[in-house]
Amino acid sequence: MRRIGLILEDGFQLMGLAALAAFELANAELGEEGYQLTVLSEHGGTVRSSMNTGIETVALGVMPDTLMVAGELVPSPISSGLRGYLARAGKEARRVAGVCTGAFVLAEAGLLDGRTATTHWAHAPNLRFRFPKVTVDEDRIFIRDGNIWTSAGMSSAIDLTLALIEDDHGSTLSRAIARKLVVYHRRPGGQSQFSALLELEPRSDRVQRALTYARENLRNPLSVEELAEAASLSPRQFSRIFREETGQSPAKAVEMLRLEAARVMLEEGRHPMDIVARDTGFADRDRMRRAFLRSYGQPPASLKRSLKLMEDSAAA
Repeated sequence: MRRIGLILEDGFQLMGLAALAAFELANAELGEEGYQLTVLSEHGGTVRSSMNTGIETVALGVMPDTLMVAGELVPSPISSGLRGYLARAGKEARRVAGVCTGAFVLAEAGLLDGRTATTHWAHAPNLRFRFPKVTVDEDRIFIRDGNIWTSAGMSSAIDLTLALIEDDHGSTLSRAIARKLVVYHRRPGGQSQFSALLELEPRSDRVQRALTYARENLRNPLSVEELAEAASLSPRQFSRIFREETGQSPAKAVEMLRLEAARVMLEEGRHPMDIVARDTGFADRDRMRRAFLRSYGQPPASLKRSLKLMEDSAAA
């Protein structure tokens, strides 16, 4: 049985507790208490969230196998006692993880010095400024650097926990838990925090409907006529409204969606280039290669190699 401890401080975000839900479901799938879950705080007792909801906690004591730190809405300095406990954890715990702005707590304890870490993109500049010894990569869902794990904000706590469970028990169990949580089976850690749909920010339901249709039908040609039909507009109306709302042409937006989908498939590492090009609608490898060079400055093969090197380095 592995002991999991989640540290909370006053002002923690309730979404941080989602990390424990995956471990709880792992126990149900295993049919035994594979994980013993404990909610911790420095002195124990009631800790209040940013919404003033009280959670009962146990005082810090015996070091768990995996120690996690939930993030706060606004990161604040930690006490010398908590700093010392976390410094010990870096040496004694098998794994230490910071959820969202929990990375600030780990950084303050010195656990991220000389390491690469992530956090919610909105807090990344502050993390980089306050802790110059940390290499901050805000364009990642989660990062593993040795025995230290960090995740981006909000729902990525679940991605991080699924990755920890997969590290312990393999992908079959983590996939079963993802299904029960009704989430995508663990987004790769290297996946960007940013979504093409969010970046386009359409205002109307019609344009949003067309973009959702495009993302779900990337193998189609996705001409202006096809997208306009999905939006219940004439091609001329659709092109004008689409550009007004997104600042992009329909063709450019479709390319962004194709690139995002192709990058995710490359990050998963299980698909040959021809399959990636076909399934994301690029039709052939050369067309996909030119799109990657325009947007990322490197071909898909180079991106795939660098992602593999990052994973190998993190696992070492």
